[in-house]
Amino acid sequence: MSKNKLYKFSQVATFPNVYQNHRIEEPLVTGADGEKLSIKGKWEDHHFKNKQSISLELACGGGEYTLGLARMHPQRNFIGVDVKGARIWKGARVAVAEELNNAAFLRCRIERITSFFDKDEVKEIWITFPDPFLKKPRRRLTSPLFLNRYREILPKGGLIHLKTDDPTLYEYTLETLEAEKIPVLYHDDDIYAKELPMPELSIQTFYEAMHLENKKTIKYVRFAL
Repeated sequence: MSKNKLYKFSQVATFPNVYQNHRIEEPLVTGADGEKLSIKGKWEDHHFKNKQSISLELACGGGEYTLGLARMHPQRNFIGVDVKGARIWKGARVAVAEELNNAAFLRCRIERITSFFDKDEVKEIWITFPDPFLKKPRRRLTSPLFLNRYREILPKGGLIHLKTDDPTLYEYTLETLEAEKIPVLYHDDDIYAKELPMPELSIQTFYEAMHLENKKTIKYVRFAL
């Protein structure tokens, strides 16, 4: 492991806005004080200290979307989720520097998301440029396996947003939603070809900027469980 990664791992463990799950079989997280705790159902009281709604960004990478949403909606809370601590380091560091107290980060495997959030604790989910897992459909974040996980933490009618450059993932998601009889509220296979339907779509991640530079089209799906 590089010295740079080791530095990021050591620093991210000190951030007050980062919680990490180190053992997949143990549904506990470690915060900046080193104390292990069960955070499920306690984000409002333990971390945010308010009753504002919570949105997740799954596979958040450097947390660009989490930060962008937090800046755009200071009256709401946002949590970026990723398994890689070195990725989370970037977004968490910016949130601390900007005093974005409505942005936090959780390091865990997304398939274990129900271990860290209670029913109705999350209002909506953003999935931004995830790995499309072209050879492993079951691992896609819009597969039935993951949709069932999201049902356990979202209220009825909770929104899910997918933003991707990958046509296979886009078509797969629409086909899965049809098969699962889940209503699609909006979808577009080229969001920048026209006026954006919502300001949140103007936020760009590192990968989105790269995809646009490579002349790829950006696709979007919004649906409710």
